[in-house]
Parts: sequence; structure tokens; C-alpha cells
Amino acid sequence: MRVVRALMILVVLAALVVGWFVVVPYGPERETFVDVAPGTAATGIARQMQRAGVLRSALVFEMYMVWRGVSGHGAGTLKAGEYRFDHPVKMAEVYDRLRRGDVYTVAVVVPEGFNIFDIAAAVEAAGLDSKEDFLRAEEKHTELIAGWVPEGRKARSLEGFLFPDTYAFSRHATALQMVTAMVRRFGKESQRLGMQKGAVMRTVTMASLVEKEVHVDSERPEVASVFENRLAAGMPLQTDPAVIYASLLRGTWTGVIHQSELKSDSEYNTYTHVGLPPGPICNPGVAALEAAMHPAKTDYLYFVADAKGGTTRFAKTLEEHQANVAAYRAGR
Repeated sequence: MRVVRALMILVVLAALVVGWFVVVPYGPERETFVDVAPGTAATGIARQMQRAGVLRSALVFEMYMVWRGVSGHGAGTLKAGEYRFDHPVKMAEVYDRLRRGDVYTVAVVVPEGFNIFDIAAAVEAAGLDSKEDFLRAEEKHTELIAGWVPEGRKARSLEGFLFPDTYAFSRHATALQMVTAMVRRFGKESQRLGMQKGAVMRTVTMASLVEKEVHVDSERPEVASVFENRLAAGMPLQTDPAVIYASLLRGTWTGVIHQSELKSDSEYNTYTHVGLPPGPICNPGVAALEAAMHPAKTDYLYFVADAKGGTTRFAKTLEEHQANVAAYRAGR
């Protein structure tokens, strides 16, 4: 009987010790990252977490996993990736995070209308790659959009195809991985919109102009109609955002459009060149893409902002447009 009692006491003590390991929070007080490589067995993950100071005991964690129905050598049940810990937690929380794949990521927000320079700055501000590396990657890897470029042409960059969205990247993500994710997102959206493959470049270029010219979604189809009507009439588009983009590419943009820029020989100068620019000038969102695909049916040839309401005034004739411009200047 004494032996049985002793064994029972040992079992109870062992259970209390294990329970203490499981229930009492443990872990680093400072930010700690643990990068679990793909294919790592559950036992290997347990030991890695112990070495990083996230777990008190890899052995107890392995016992806990068995209790939760996880094989000690079964890779894949616990997810690979980089995990961030910055305060003590219960063992169950560590397990749950590994089971869910609650890996640490950095958010990069790409709003509608951001160009490649804006996105590069956002990537650097997020603490990921540098602006220079990002711009090199998006200029070099135009093969990512080769299927959307008309035959006989080569895209100058990925401008227009880095789809606006909020992206979650690993701290170790490369510039190539980031632009690939953005282009892949564009591909999915273009399919959803029913964009014709042979017309993608023209559609995105037109949408980028619409995106930069107006910020009221309901007016985008009308702005697209103005551009289409001017193209059909052989008139230059005369859109300032394209001129600004030309200066950005040259690295000479100062924040103000100068007469010299309006007279430049850049293919993006829509004052001196008839037709669309050679490519997009920003990365348009869904509303602008839809407007480019389905422009309104109008006779408008001109538009200018309304100084009072932030909307747009459209005109069919130059005289009407000049009156709208005068009203705009008076309102300002």
C-alpha cells in the first residue's frame, strides 16, 4: 500500500508540475522572433521554441501536443514561418499560434493611384526593402506582365500592374517577391472584371489617367469618355498628371509644372503627343479600371474641377470649357 500511495503522490506531483508548465505564462519580455523553416518536425519546433526562451520545456510541449492529437514527428501540422513573441503567454497560446500559422508580417498599404515611386517609398517606410531595390526589381522583372503586353512591345516597368491593396509581407520578403504578389493580385482582379487580354495595356493606361484626374467614382466613366472622344477626334489629351509623371521619371519633378515641361519631348507629354502615353502613369483601382472598360457615352471634350464642391464640370465646346475654367479660378 505504501508503494501505491507513493506512486499516487508522484503522479499527482508530476501532474501539478506539468500543469504548472502548461498553465503559468512564460516567455520573453522583449520582442523575440523565431523563424520556423518549412518541413520542420513538431519536435524540432518545440526545441527551437525552448532555445528562443518562448517555452520552459520542449519535452512538456511535446507531451501537450500529443494530448492535443499532434504527432511529434508530423511536419505540416504546425505551420512554418516567422513568429513574434514579446510577452509571456500560456503554452496553449504558443501551440494555437503555431497551429493557425499566426506568423509575423509587415503591412504595406498601396492606395489607388500610387505610382512606382510612391510604392517604393511605402515599402521602405515599412522597414522592408529599400526604395532603390524595389524600383530596380519592378523595372527589371517585366516578364511578370509579358502576357498583357501587345506583341512587338516591351513594358518599361511594372507600373499599372502593382494592384492597390493592403499586403502582408514577411520581414525577409524580397523586392521581387513583393512585386510578384502585387502583379498576381492584378491578374486575379483583371480576370474578375473580364478584361480582354489583348486590351489590358490600353485599359490600364487609360485607367491610370482617369485615376489621377478625378477622385469621385461616379464621374470616372465621364472622364474616360472625354479622353476617348479626344482620341477619336485626334486631339491631344492634355492631361497634367502624365506631364508630372514624365518629370518623375527624369527625376526633375519639383511640385510645380513649368512651361518647359509642357513643351518637353517626352512620350508621356500629352500636350505635345497625340494619343495615349506609352504606358500607365500610376496603379489604378477597380473603379478607374471599370471606367476605362466602360466609358460613358457623351459628347464631352473638356473637363475641369469645380472649385466649390470638389466635383467636375464637363463641357462639349471650348467656349463652355473656358467659362468653366474662369469659374474655377474665381472660386479659388
